[in-house]
Amino acid sequence: MTQVDMRPQAGDTVRGVAAPGDAQGVRDKGLGGNSVGLMGGAVIGVSTVAPVYCLTSTLGPTVGEVGLQMPAIFLMGFLPMLLVAFAYRELNRALPDCGTSFTWTVKAFGPKIGWMCGWGLLIATIVVLSNLAGVATSFFWLTAGEITGSDSVAALDGNKAVHIATTLVFIAIATAISYRGITATKWVQYALVGLQLAVIAIFAVMAISKADEVAGSIDFSLSWLNPFGVESFSAFTAGLSLSIFIYWGWDACLSINEESTGSARTPGRSAFLAMVVIVASYLVVAIAVQMYAGIGETGTGLGNPDTSDNVFAVLAGPVMGSGLGILLFVAVLASAAASLQTTFIPVARTALAMSSYEAFPPAFAKVHPRFKTPGRATVVAGVATGVFYAVMSLVSENVLVDTIYALGLMICFYYSITAFACVWFFRRELTASFSNLMVKGVLPGIGGLMLTAVFGKTLYDMWDPAYGSGSSVLGMGSVFVIGVGLLLLGVVIMLVMQRRSPAFFRGEILTKETPSLVVPD
Repeated sequence: MTQVDMRPQAGDTVRGVAAPGDAQGVRDKGLGGNSVGLMGGAVIGVSTVAPVYCLTSTLGPTVGEVGLQMPAIFLMGFLPMLLVAFAYRELNRALPDCGTSFTWTVKAFGPKIGWMCGWGLLIATIVVLSNLAGVATSFFWLTAGEITGSDSVAALDGNKAVHIATTLVFIAIATAISYRGITATKWVQYALVGLQLAVIAIFAVMAISKADEVAGSIDFSLSWLNPFGVESFSAFTAGLSLSIFIYWGWDACLSINEESTGSARTPGRSAFLAMVVIVASYLVVAIAVQMYAGIGETGTGLGNPDTSDNVFAVLAGPVMGSGLGILLFVAVLASAAASLQTTFIPVARTALAMSSYEAFPPAFAKVHPRFKTPGRATVVAGVATGVFYAVMSLVSENVLVDTIYALGLMICFYYSITAFACVWFFRRELTASFSNLMVKGVLPGIGGLMLTAVFGKTLYDMWDPAYGSGSSVLGMGSVFVIGVGLLLLGVVIMLVMQRRSPAFFRGEILTKETPSLVVPD
């Protein structure tokens, strides 16, 4: 299909002067405006987080680290994300640009830090996309096996060729839906997110109602919500790292700000609504499963190392019965598939923005004339995800696992930079009012510091070869090598782009200094 190159041509800007028509240098990229409202944006945010998938894979490991304080740790993981959300909301009000973290950080700190922040988002998203596709495949065959009652069908996931082929099909379908536009994405997500939330609500109610009927169940206690009940600081930080990961992705609804109604305000409100739904779901399910299964290390106990990586697969039958239990498998499949599809949104739009501002090759700035989507960037993201997953699966399962473990480092990297960008960007306005001081300075700053602390602790832990799969490279943990290596790869690519696009790196395309950006209420 024909694509339109929306990238401004040479001569559109001069040194220190913004692109025509916008005092802040923000460029129109040709995306379809007014396509998504408050609820649609929130649904996309919830979908990208993939709450059902995150719960089934995180409940067990979190209990293994902090025991009965799992609900408290889920709340603590929500705190830095909430604080960073203030930064996203305020920056979006000032500069509603689909480049989000990249664009805002360039405006605050300059081209190089902004470029690396955008790279952190891009590479983290590619890793997540490959993981989600693999999870969707595993649950597809598991669900098929449950429906057909055939162990041989379920076992097809263990066939590497079948697994990789199915994963590539899922990636292709998700890419095609994202390519066709944000409206198609929105309606698919209404169905998938609605299914997820309905099923886990039924599961939680049934788990609580049956809690007194099974061995190992325990009564609810308010002490579960006390983070100071965690036995050690090491356990606390490990649990916090896990809980931060399960909130990642809510900012996807900010990436569609140029396609939203009321682009300066609606995406920020959608983000907060999505986060409320997510944290409520996590708390309810965490309490319900803890009451039903307890934290024992045998049977259905959440501390059982043999089942901790997929709690719902173990509890679906006992809690919901053989008939309804299949719904829980379907919900996990829907969660992974839905998140796979919406996670293409931030990576494609960040690449589009970086290309539009000449920080990336010009081909990524092509927008489909009919669907009004970053078609080239979406397809490239899909191909990159498929190639990455296939190669990693064929090379080593350990490498694939360690790449996923390294994800937390990149998430903390670009979230914390964005939070600090908010503080610096609005520095001249912080003394204007107490509200400005808090929502543009203090709260984002604290959120950034918390994520920086987690980044540092994770970096330290990754050095140990025992972290992740247990493999090492020259005495260093392979997770450390992968995480730091991916960030250093960004530095190399940035240096190449600096030679190809010197104007951007000289600050001529997206200017660093800005006038006051107070948005009147």
